[in-house]
Amino acid sequence: MPRLDETDTEPATSPAAPGLLAPGPAGHHPAARYPAAQRPAAQHPLAPPPPYVGRAEPAQDASGQDFGSRVELALGATNHLLNARNSPRYVAHVLQGVTAVATKLERTSQPFTGVEPAGMKTRVGAVDLDTPLPDTAAALQELEDVYLRDAVYFHDPKYAAHLNCPVVIPALVGEAILSAVNSSMDTWDQSAGATMIERRLIDWAAERLHLGGGADGIFTSGGSQSNLQALLIARNHAVAGLRQDPARAGLRLPALLDSLRIFTSEDSHFSIQKSASMLGLGFDAVISVRCTPDHRMDPAALAEAMADARGAGLVPMAVVATAGTTDFGAVDPLAETAALARAYGAWFHIDAAYGGGLMVSGRYRRLLEGTRLADSVTVDFHKTFFQPVSSSALLVRDGSMLRHITYYADYLNPESAALAEIPNQVDKSIQTTRRFDALKLWLTLRIMGADAIGALFDEAIDLAARVGTVLAADDDFELAAPPQLSTLVFRYRPRLENGERLSEDAADALNPAIRAAVFASGEAVVAGTKVAGRHYLKFTLLNAEAALEDIAGIIHLLRRTGAGLLQTEVSA
Repeated sequence: MPRLDETDTEPATSPAAPGLLAPGPAGHHPAARYPAAQRPAAQHPLAPPPPYVGRAEPAQDASGQDFGSRVELALGATNHLLNARNSPRYVAHVLQGVTAVATKLERTSQPFTGVEPAGMKTRVGAVDLDTPLPDTAAALQELEDVYLRDAVYFHDPKYAAHLNCPVVIPALVGEAILSAVNSSMDTWDQSAGATMIERRLIDWAAERLHLGGGADGIFTSGGSQSNLQALLIARNHAVAGLRQDPARAGLRLPALLDSLRIFTSEDSHFSIQKSASMLGLGFDAVISVRCTPDHRMDPAALAEAMADARGAGLVPMAVVATAGTTDFGAVDPLAETAALARAYGAWFHIDAAYGGGLMVSGRYRRLLEGTRLADSVTVDFHKTFFQPVSSSALLVRDGSMLRHITYYADYLNPESAALAEIPNQVDKSIQTTRRFDALKLWLTLRIMGADAIGALFDEAIDLAARVGTVLAADDDFELAAPPQLSTLVFRYRPRLENGERLSEDAADALNPAIRAAVFASGEAVVAGTKVAGRHYLKFTLLNAEAALEDIAGIIHLLRRTGAGLLQTEVSA
């Protein structure tokens, strides 16, 4: 086989199929890298190979294709590689995709179509993945049918379900750049400038959280991974402390885990329990602490639980406070919980996946007071910083604590590199290959600024307060608690003709049915949850362009749907 840098000047003898074997810069065709005598005739890479006349049939590979056909297929495939020769093609094809999304946004008038799983499965299952389509336009047309038409659109003001935010355009510019350049954030020799940008953003976030000059951290895929890494560090830190006892010095890790306990509120994120399980502690190593009526962790209950654990010979490994619970947006009393953690020698972690956006808020930043006392903090930029998934970070007050997850591999990040102060980010991460997600936040800050991001979150919080007032005054609904950030938990429980409210059991059956019916209609998307074992509906508001009228429209839809379901039940 000739070298790939060998060229001749003979032109291609037949035109390329659309999107395949296109000429490169200065008229150079990729097939021109091969001498004419050895180059197969130009054809669509998926077409059957041409007959061989006057010479023996060539050897076939394991797939039954002849050598010439496979070379032609490879040559055609090179036109899809991102490189200097294909840069015009890259621009044109990506622009087609961007245009498809923009057109869809302009023509979509509700957040969902109501498609059911069975129908969607049939459509996607009918696609023959072994037979490519002729060009990008055809693939995008197919994508309209299997994805774009039935996607759930978070930008729509009547999407009010989960912690999914509409995304800002500067971050989408960053997404396009980082995907194309494709830096891998594990080692300096794969990321260079990207490493320094990520490190600068970690320093910026640590400063905003008042973690001190010794702080450090790493970007992660999301809050669950950030919480897992925080608790992994906490576990290893606790184990190192246990091994100071001569009686335990020689014990392997499994023997040291049985006594470790994690304390967190009953409203904290499920990733705390999941992390405990993955770390070998078991789900039951997490001690759930009751909340006060405003759904914040009760410091008195925490003190009692920690004292009971210590009295039973158990070791308080970590206290996890939440700054923005998923259901109620509650921020636990950070200073009080930090003091208790310190008194028992426990690691103090703050899960601010939701509430982390308060660090740039112009009106509600005070709610995060106490983060300076944390040993570690989780922040999800893809929630309240309006970034595309994924973009999260774990920050630690003492950067040296990241050593608890460091592992040196000679083929990637040898210890000699660390001694030479080469900044390999894999030394701090539980991931190896990792996207340059920090670029999205970087461009957002450079184009919009932190205050503008905070203003978007402030608008969502203010809207939730106004909606809370509306729901509290509506006799058909019950508000579980006043809003604290941008979530509202409530249920439809109207008064009946006899003046009494719908029974608790009937409301439990009705509210999930309302949610399902509204979702099936596609007119709006709301979430559901349980409070004290009872079914409730939930709004999560993160769209700064949503108006009170938009949410009032959803409330009217919920009321109408609930009344219709009740009437149907009575008629039946």
